[in-house]
Amino acid sequence: MIAIRSEEEIEIIRQCNQLVSKTLAEVAKYVRPGVTTLELDRRAEEFIRDHKAVPAFLGYKGYPKTLCTSVNYQVVHGIPSSYLLKEGDIVSVDCGVLYKGYYGDSAYTFAVGKVSDKVLRLLRVTYESLLLGIEAAKEGNRIGDIGYAVQSHCEKAGFSVVREMVGHGLGKSLHEPPEVPNYGKSGKGVKLKKGMVICIEPMINMGRKEIVQDPDGWTIRTSDYLPSAHFEHAIAVNKGKAEVLSTFQYIEEVYQLEGFNK
Repeated sequence: MIAIRSEEEIEIIRQCNQLVSKTLAEVAKYVRPGVTTLELDRRAEEFIRDHKAVPAFLGYKGYPKTLCTSVNYQVVHGIPSSYLLKEGDIVSVDCGVLYKGYYGDSAYTFAVGKVSDKVLRLLRVTYESLLLGIEAAKEGNRIGDIGYAVQSHCEKAGFSVVREMVGHGLGKSLHEPPEVPNYGKSGKGVKLKKGMVICIEPMINMGRKEIVQDPDGWTIRTSDYLPSAHFEHAIAVNKGKAEVLSTFQYIEEVYQLEGFNK
């Protein structure tokens, strides 16, 4: 059953996602060489709890931390650790909160210092594909229209789309129906209706699309150890343009990447 949310529910979910967005901006202040991903996690948990909310990922199906911090060739679900970020790394930071009985979920891939032009292009194309996916997420369209928008943009640029990991519905649970793949055919899949709340989250690889799960049971990495990028917004489907419930505005107030024209 796909939930159709009331305006009141969407407003609470928006508040949740705004808090996630502000948490990611707090984390952004500390993304630099020499900082551990565990320190980013500590800052995020403290910020979330200070704002009277609960880290949504912590304890979710046994997950041990507040953030997912996926570095370089890690696609998603990287566990914060004593790893020291280095100049030229990229790190996807995925964050969720539980607030007033509803969930927020968003992700952003940061560059640590200066990155190569190839990596910068991967980040830019992945970000652009998210925006194109959001443009396709309007009432009357179908889930396949979102996936097609993401896939066609990224593959045209020479990158590959992860198949096994997908976006999802969001609301009273962290992951709800429907699944939102980052690939697909226009006009196929679940019909989008006003009031549906979904997360669109392109996971795009520089090299091959295949992925592998590490022995920790969580971390997903590329099969060829080439970099992967990940951006995520929560949106509410509307008759016209989708309402984006999360935002990168707070991040961009404290973090700027030269050459990444958003």
